[in-house]
Amino acid sequence: MNATVAPAMSTQSDTKEDILIVDDTIANIQFLSSLLVEQGYLVRKALNGPMALQSIHADPPSLILLDINMPGMNGYEVCRVLKENEQLKKIPIIFLSALDSAQDKVQAFQMGGADYITKPFQLEEVIARIENQLALKRAQESLLAQNLTLQRVLEELRQTHLRLLQQEKMASIGQLAAGMAHEINNPLSFIAGNLSPAREYLATLFELLDQYQAACPNPPESVQRILKEIDLEFIARDFKSLVDAMQNGVDRIQSIILALRIFSRLGEAEIKSVNLHDGLDSTLLLLNQPLADLKIRVIKTYGDLPPVKCHAGQVNQVFLNILNNAIEALSSAVQKQQLQEDPTIWICTERTSPTTIQVRIRDNGVGISPEVQRQLFDPFFTTKPIGQGVGLNLASSYQIIVNHHHGQLTVESAKGVGAEFCIELPIALRAEAV
Repeated sequence: MNATVAPAMSTQSDTKEDILIVDDTIANIQFLSSLLVEQGYLVRKALNGPMALQSIHADPPSLILLDINMPGMNGYEVCRVLKENEQLKKIPIIFLSALDSAQDKVQAFQMGGADYITKPFQLEEVIARIENQLALKRAQESLLAQNLTLQRVLEELRQTHLRLLQQEKMASIGQLAAGMAHEINNPLSFIAGNLSPAREYLATLFELLDQYQAACPNPPESVQRILKEIDLEFIARDFKSLVDAMQNGVDRIQSIILALRIFSRLGEAEIKSVNLHDGLDSTLLLLNQPLADLKIRVIKTYGDLPPVKCHAGQVNQVFLNILNNAIEALSSAVQKQQLQEDPTIWICTERTSPTTIQVRIRDNGVGISPEVQRQLFDPFFTTKPIGQGVGLNLASSYQIIVNHHHGQLTVESAKGVGAEFCIELPIALRAEAV
């Protein structure tokens, strides 16, 4: 090897970098090795391509000085093998060769070489180029680490944003239910409390009229004319139906208020044992109108579930989200005339183990494509047009079931054959888990 030796230069690296020298000439390896060791580098040696690859796979170096002309497997082939390996492709390779044609250099860079030094070389040049490549490598690693940190921070921000939105949504629902219960209960109680005495008072009046008619079968002509105009017999018959209809309306409103209270679990502890069937039924009652508008059948197959210790308000929110999605899927199928049978939602519950229960909600709507399924639980993903949805419901549902309750939320579907969401929950949730 022809080389001009200069005084040793101090490396800029704070730690010892590991350099692999690959050359079939022992004298060349010994010469370069001794000089690099003086600069503070750790040096390894390989006399041919296969030996170099074996050493690299066992322990990847920081940088490779690679000769081109070697028997059996030349430097280009070694470089190609390394660049095809995802774990090794980022190791900088400096070709060190007596070949000095432009074609050789172009080929070296095309193969993925980071630099090219022509023999005979100046030691200062070798050290400078090594330091340059190692500095670039450290900068790339630092940038990659920063990118990973930024990605983690971004994901944490997205999750925090989603969690805050979910908390705000649940708080809004609780406030809405509390407001409705307070504002409606007072006048409703007044109406309900007065229906019974009103029924008694009017029954007494009709009884008095009957007695009067019996005592005075031939009232004055002016009274007979009024009786004929108002059709007293019809009023007497219809009044009972009128009061019964008002009572049914009052009962209906009271059941909706009860459903809201069950749905949001107002005034209850954050985590307590509840009957999930009550939550499902209250959610269905709140969705009664869209279910009725689309004439959707709801088939319930409830198993023998024990009380489940959970954050009931959050779990009921998941029921609402999934049922709403099922209603939207069925609405789309009805509009596109894609249903071969009546729009239907099936709800099945069962105990799947001594410690877990399962709730499955299935519809026969348009189904979900595999592409959409892969993103279904991603924050802010939506298939709706801009302005018609923010894609939070299923992402927040996943957070509630998986992160807050240590359960599972999965979906099985195919385009055109409906979808089934499966919720699996532990029967007993630790209070500190949510």
